[in-house]
Formats: sequence, C-alpha cells, structure tokens
Amino acid sequence: MFYTHQQTMVDVAAYLERIGYSGPRSLDAETLRGIHRAHLLAVPFENLDIGWGTRIAIDEEAFLRKIVERRRGGFCYELNGAFAALLRALGFRVTLLSARVAREDGSYGQEFDHLALRVDLDQPWLADVGFGDSFIDPLRLRVDLEQEQSVGRFRIVQEGEGLRLERLGADREWKREYLFTLEPRRLEEFGEMCHYQQTSPKSSFTQKRLCSRATPEGRITLSERKIVTTRDGGREERLLESDAEWRAALRDYFGIVTP
Repeated sequence: MFYTHQQTMVDVAAYLERIGYSGPRSLDAETLRGIHRAHLLAVPFENLDIGWGTRIAIDEEAFLRKIVERRRGGFCYELNGAFAALLRALGFRVTLLSARVAREDGSYGQEFDHLALRVDLDQPWLADVGFGDSFIDPLRLRVDLEQEQSVGRFRIVQEGEGLRLERLGADREWKREYLFTLEPRRLEEFGEMCHYQQTSPKSSFTQKRLCSRATPEGRITLSERKIVTTRDGGREERLLESDAEWRAALRDYFGIVTP
C-alpha cells in the first residue's frame, strides 16, 4: 500500500517491516498503541548526523528514506515527522503539535523546540516516538488523568493556556517533560528550530553523540563512549575503549553502520 501526502509516498509495508509490526491495522487505540511501542523498540533516538556534519532538513521524504530504507533513527522532527506520515497512510487523523522542552532552571525551550503528535480516534491521544526516554504507549490527551505504564507514571496538567506533560520521578515528585499547545502546526514551521538544534553551541544536540532506544525491559543508550543499560529498574554502565568498540556498539545494539 502506498499513500501520498503532499507528494510524499509512504511504503506502509516496508515501514511496518522496519519496526517489526505485524499486528492489526484497524483505526483504534490498540493499533495505535502497538505501532507506537514497536516504533520505540526498533527505531533509535539519535543525533549522529549532527556530529558527522550531515545536514538534517525538514523534509518528510528524507525522514522516511533515513528511517525506513537506511534503517537509521533520528531526533524528534525526523522520528515524529515520519511516524505522522505512517499513521496518515494507515488512515489515522494526525495533527502536528509544537512543544517546548522543560529546562532544569524552571524555564522552557523556544516554540518548535520539540515536535509531538495528536491522534484523534473516539478520543484524542498524545503520541510521541521522538522524545527519547519517555512514555512508551500513547497517552490519553486528558488533563489530570494519571496514566501508568511499564516505564512509569505520566499525567498532563494545565499550565496557563498550554498543557504540561509530567512524569513521576523515583522520589515521588512530578517532573516536567515539556509544555505544548493543541494549535495545529505545519511541518515547515519547525524548520528554523531544526536548523538551530543541529548548529547552535547552545543546543544539547551539538554537545555529544547520542543513540538510544527502548527495550522490552528498559532502555539502552550510547552516550559518547559510555553505554548505559537499564533493565527492570537496575542500571549498568560500561565505558567503551575505542572508536572501533563504539562503531561495533552502534551496529550491534542499534543496527547502525557508520559511514
């Protein structure tokens, strides 16, 4: 099945094979949940192109080629941009949302700092396969509803005219993840911030090489030469000794072959 959105062709069968999903394709919460989880388990959150000097453009076709054909990952604009195209191809109603990521000093990033998705079924859902370590199943887009998942507890609360995503920390305190609004956005509106994220010395994405994906038991992350594995609440860290080990870890844990 091929689908065209603004001249973008989505090879649905190839995309579903890429994420290892062979379940139902009915337009319901079960299918959305299954595809969302499969995406996070298969496609890493990574910023490797930035370190390699490869420009990332706001281009749906480029996102699909990178993730499906080249079997890479990406950061939020790429991951949620491609995922939105897949969902639309399957018949889901998807809206792009702008989010501002929470900072440690209590402030938020700029508008278009992060791309998240609203999916409308019989009720609205928040979907996000591009935020790294966060919710693994879509969240019901309802204020003050605590939602328990295998990876933790989440809620969406009102903050001014926006909505704030929060996660319950190990200290039983709620931690802010990002602030978003329900205003529909176009992909090209994220272009300026996409450029900023990959070029500014103030961007977290230019600070270090990162590759991370969810696993059925937790998460595996390669941060520079440190590999961190979390499994059922436990955490292991290991330092890789050489670039050869780093390249081998990318290949073995994330399926990425370095250029």
